Amino acid sequence: MTDALSTSPPPAVPPFVSRTRALAVGSLLGLIVLSLLWELWLAPLRPGGSWLALKALPLTLPLAGLLKNRMYTYRWVSLLVWLYFTEGAVRATSDRGLGAPLAMIEVLLCLVLFSACAMHVRWRLRHPQPAGVVS
Repeated sequence: MTDALSTSPPPAVPPFVSRTRALAVGSLLGLIVLSLLWELWLAPLRPGGSWLALKALPLTLPLAGLLKNRMYTYRWVSLLVWLYFTEGAVRATSDRGLGAPLAMIEVLLCLVLFSACAMHVRWRLRHPQPAGVVS
């Protein structure tokens, strides 16, 4: 007989979910750091830094949701990331000097972030957790 007040431990988070979350958070943090370094020190549009560094601010918004494993956040980040992909693709073909390789890194980080979010959402939709269990 089990006690009504006792609770069983929640099921462990599957390794695939943990890996996709780590990949998504890592690539998002990489995009934030890259945006700041790029526009403030490495290759700013104007000497001394650029206001374009503010493009990193929207990237900070989904960080808490990704860390809390919120499905909705993974879905909208997979749409938001295409804005940064587009910027990277344009600047990779139009910038000269250090800006072009930095733009290629931005494109790569965007592709990793999108792939991690898409795999995460797809896996969680195929393998739903029981009601009341928060992953």
